[in-house]
Amino acid sequence: MSMNNNPTSLSLTILILSLLLISPPSSSNTNFQIFDVSNSLQQTRHIFSQSSIQQQNHHITTSPPPSLSLPLQHSLSSSAANHNNNYTSLTLSRLARDQSRLRHLLSKIKPKTKSKNPNLKFPVTSGFGQGTGEYLARIGVGRPAKQFYMAIDTGSDVSWLQCRPCAMCYIQSDPIFNPANSATYKPLPCTSRQCAALDSSACLRGNCLYQVSYGDGSSTVGTFATETISVGEQALTSVIGCGHDNQGLFAGSAGILGLGGGSLSLPSQIKAASFSYCLVDRDSQSSSTLDFNSTAPADSIVTPMLKNPQIKTYLYVGLTGISVGGKSLRIRRGAFAIRRRGRGGVIVDSGTTVTRFPAAVYAALRDAFRNMTGELRRGGEFSILTRVTISLG
Repeated sequence: MSMNNNPTSLSLTILILSLLLISPPSSSNTNFQIFDVSNSLQQTRHIFSQSSIQQQNHHITTSPPPSLSLPLQHSLSSSAANHNNNYTSLTLSRLARDQSRLRHLLSKIKPKTKSKNPNLKFPVTSGFGQGTGEYLARIGVGRPAKQFYMAIDTGSDVSWLQCRPCAMCYIQSDPIFNPANSATYKPLPCTSRQCAALDSSACLRGNCLYQVSYGDGSSTVGTFATETISVGEQALTSVIGCGHDNQGLFAGSAGILGLGGGSLSLPSQIKAASFSYCLVDRDSQSSSTLDFNSTAPADSIVTPMLKNPQIKTYLYVGLTGISVGGKSLRIRRGAFAIRRRGRGGVIVDSGTTVTRFPAAVYAALRDAFRNMTGELRRGGEFSILTRVTISLG
């Protein structure tokens, strides 16, 4: 655990956190709202900020799950369409968080001193109809299952959704999940390996609390638990965060489906040997899928996901070159390689809008495109694409 070993600090922590009573649901009619949840979680946030953060890499062992399939599609409701018909506004809101998210991804890359499962398919939709630029998976949570839109994120590990009682919850398209109404919701003990694998955790009445902060300043705090996630008749038990204090630039979705490479991500929990996804156009009302352990079509092109020894969360592809109009760009050898101290490489991040390259690579790509499209009229400047450069090396 990440608690301070000082007895005085520990006593103070327990005293403050004991104000927040988040218990497993029971058949009784417990009224959770009688507690001052807002004040308690503010205190919890303070404790997290003061506590030392332990980083451990314990592997979570779970039973092989049955196969699942979730579609990816765009649900563009009439009300959402009226509210979000300004593409420029939506794009600007997504790009506003891109820069800080990228800095966050890069800041975490710092030097540090097989079971076979059935095919899993998750439905995924465009989040434009929900007022977000993310792609959303539609999944069932709990028993009986309640359906929620969850944003898929290959750049993080912890899956979570907003839960009652709420100290701070943003507006989502689905009703907020109430763990008291689920027969399979079970808080994890502080002594569990899953709790120890969290980057930031605390303990309340023997139950594990989690905290996750994202690069755009968003964050979630709540109870770490096991719960049933499902699609149709297919279900599995997963480790998931029940967020009671969720703040930031989340929109529409009920939470995050973590698809990173760490031990707490969904692919790691189901021991996925591979995964792939296809994304529909953001205006489409059809769906595509997020597949785990699926058989690749005969005409498909497959590439392995690379791992960075310095950080397990991020997934990389081994990009070797770029061509424009069939002509290869002159790029220095090793420009996209993951270097010995963990820098460099090409991260696949579904939560980032714009593809980024080192300055020299971007300049070569830009110039080649300009030379071959001289007859096209140029659009106006877009600040994040014309004036901001971040080196990935």
